[in-house]
Amino acid sequence: MYDRLRVAADAFDRTIGWHRVGFLASLAVIAAAAVVLWHTLQGIDTDEVIHALRGFSWRDIGLAAGFVAAGYFTLTFYDEFALHTIGRSEVPYRVAALAGFTSYAVGHNVGASAFTGGAVRYRVYSMHGLSAIEVAKVCFIAGFTFWLGNATVLGLGITWAPEAASSINQVPAWINRTLAIITLIVLATYVGWVWRTPRVIGRSNWEVTLPGGPLTLLQIGIGIVDLGCCAAAMYMLVPHEPYIGFVTVAVIFVAATLLGFASHSPGGLGVFDAAMLVALMQYDKEQLLAGLLLFRLLYYLVPFALALAILGCRELWLGMRRARGGAPAQPGPESADHRPG
Repeated sequence: MYDRLRVAADAFDRTIGWHRVGFLASLAVIAAAAVVLWHTLQGIDTDEVIHALRGFSWRDIGLAAGFVAAGYFTLTFYDEFALHTIGRSEVPYRVAALAGFTSYAVGHNVGASAFTGGAVRYRVYSMHGLSAIEVAKVCFIAGFTFWLGNATVLGLGITWAPEAASSINQVPAWINRTLAIITLIVLATYVGWVWRTPRVIGRSNWEVTLPGGPLTLLQIGIGIVDLGCCAAAMYMLVPHEPYIGFVTVAVIFVAATLLGFASHSPGGLGVFDAAMLVALMQYDKEQLLAGLLLFRLLYYLVPFALALAILGCRELWLGMRRARGGAPAQPGPESADHRPG
């Protein structure tokens, strides 16, 4: 049965191509979001949006910014965890923090984060002796951490508040809750699978030993904290009335983020916003739109500008070192033996 499925998948890839399906699916998501956004924003009063922006308290903005900063700080541990997983724990945390922050800040804004974020990571890690395959492994483990966190948050959140997911996919709440419980069962099964014995995936020189049971729980915990911080930032920026619980907003936020991620549009632009506006229709549209604009400023634009400044200054510094006859570009400004420093 497995061989037949593999043969069918290979034949489909040769004749049509999975990349074409993915591209068309992304276009379909973006087109649908554009239509929804167009209809949703009909009648929006720009003056009221500006008034709503001015109405935000500095306390709410400060708390949202703090949660965003905490979220990006947590993102650095995606890379730190991945480096330990592939056996490169000698790479200093500051390098993992630089690669993690800048790759996600750039990838979130440019889109196609698997490629753009991977390119940034390679530029940083190659200066410290990591090969292209090792960087690919880091990207894989970091991405896996992200998806484990998303699956856990959505599984727990939708089990608790299935109507939150129904506001986006228009599926009956009991179906969403059933799917969420199945997701949690699959996650528990996976944790039990890696707990029993070391699991290796891949082949030839591209093999990754998956984290064991305790480390997988840590991996899931990192993803939960990251998503929790991001959802808390968004929660501080939605209108206070009518009251909606944090879990409901968090489920909607994570689902909307995943839709934006699936579209590959820069920052999920249009897709994320349409999903949030549709799912939170009970809020005043102008006030909710103002909150979404502030969130984009805090979570996307400010970190993006900071990441570009950091990467630009780093490249300038490396160029000046080479011009002065300093250390060569490989393995980089750190010592070649990769000792933590």
